[in-house]
Amino acid sequence: MHPGIFAASRPQHAAVVLHPSGATQTYAELDAAANRIAHVMRELGLTRGDRIAILLPNHPRYLEIAWAAQRSGLYYVPVNHHLTPAETAYIVSDCGARLLVGSADLLAVVAAEASDVEHVVTVDGDLPGAHRYHQLCAAQSAEPLPDAAEGAWMFYSSGTTGRPKGIVPGAVGAPLGTVTPFDRIVRDRFGYDDDLRYLVSAPLYHAAPLGWSMAAHRVGGTVVVLESFDAEQCLAAIEQHRITHAQFVPTHFVRMLKLPEAVRNAYDLSSLQVVIHAAAPCPVEVKEAMIDWLGPIVTEFYSGSEGIGFCMISTDEWLAHRGSVGRPALGIPHILDDQGRELTSGQVGEIWFETPATFAYHGDPDKTAGAWNDRGWATFGDLGSLADDGYLYLADRRADLVISGGVNVYPREAEDVLILHPAIIDVACVGVPDTEYGQVLVAAVQPAVAAASGEDLLTALDGFVRERLSGFKCPRRYVVLEEIPRLPTGKVLRRELLSVLENHAT
Repeated sequence: MHPGIFAASRPQHAAVVLHPSGATQTYAELDAAANRIAHVMRELGLTRGDRIAILLPNHPRYLEIAWAAQRSGLYYVPVNHHLTPAETAYIVSDCGARLLVGSADLLAVVAAEASDVEHVVTVDGDLPGAHRYHQLCAAQSAEPLPDAAEGAWMFYSSGTTGRPKGIVPGAVGAPLGTVTPFDRIVRDRFGYDDDLRYLVSAPLYHAAPLGWSMAAHRVGGTVVVLESFDAEQCLAAIEQHRITHAQFVPTHFVRMLKLPEAVRNAYDLSSLQVVIHAAAPCPVEVKEAMIDWLGPIVTEFYSGSEGIGFCMISTDEWLAHRGSVGRPALGIPHILDDQGRELTSGQVGEIWFETPATFAYHGDPDKTAGAWNDRGWATFGDLGSLADDGYLYLADRRADLVISGGVNVYPREAEDVLILHPAIIDVACVGVPDTEYGQVLVAAVQPAVAAASGEDLLTALDGFVRERLSGFKCPRRYVVLEEIPRLPTGKVLRRELLSVLENHAT
């Protein structure tokens, strides 16, 4: 399935709506626009297997550009527009993009550093040496390409701990409309159908917002895109657009829950059928609060851009297995120790998936080899455990594990406790070097009230954690920050945070 089918069967049905601006694109308009830019790509010389890069905020042109590449047999690389010019240019250059398309203001700051791109196209405004999107498209046919074929997204890792790496999925070129395992999961397990109204609450350059939006267009649903996230504006969008499926990260949950109760109750959220969350572990108490508020419609999934495995858990299952991310819908999970030996129920080790999927890290054969073992299983690099009944529990990212005095300390445990303190709006815990212990756990906290940053607060936080966790799991030090450095998906920028903490220590 693909938008062209619905452009014929329900041409005036809304395919994309931006909120709060209200900019709307019907299926007829989406299909015609995607066909025109697909012809532009062909005219510029792009052929099956080539790469393009997209540098846009949540913009009316975003999904039509993605669909143009998807139906042209191309790899398309969504670029985080919050990166520095050098970081952006690295991704554009590293992926080998022959075409870079984006907004003029964003392209202007990277043009000099991404000078090796053959073609640059601006969707708005002028830029020296760049083509104008609307002029290129106006000269093209709205009919499909005669050799249309499936392309694929090529996401880059978030780069929270090191330089991002491109994740190359399997080969492109399948017949247009080919149903993937992921499409089947969202259709059969999450209730995606042509009555779908899916809310995008995060930037489209991330894997889940873009991937789930494309899947929505494969069933003829409507994608409602928040131009930026604001907790109350999100509730207003659900009410106004009668959203059936909404997707969030735990940070969004926390910010909505910390709205005054009168504000939360002022909006009609009764249209919601499924509330989806992923991307980061969700504290048990936060999820319980969301279920108490919205009812038994909260479904969690655990996966990654590599596509090697997918676990999910409904509300009813989760209430019986609190803290689990569910059982597999794709791939078979195994827990292995550092020597590759399979661990028994409840033991924490690295999570590997016995999987039908394939992928590689672009330009990094060593990293690719490290993600696969001799049994043909692959890993996201996360730590966790399996229960006897097959439910998977996450512990932490291996890269985030803190080894303090020879003892494994999982930052997530302290984070899950601290975020519940009413004086805190955000928290992140990381390991910092220590001469005695090797590493110690340090908590960076963002107070709900800026003035609340004295010793009394830190003493209260320490007592709060120690009442709930064993001493060795508690932070050794607390640092108050105006804001925790995060990506819009909620992932902590750990390199940046460690740099900030080092400055605080000096």
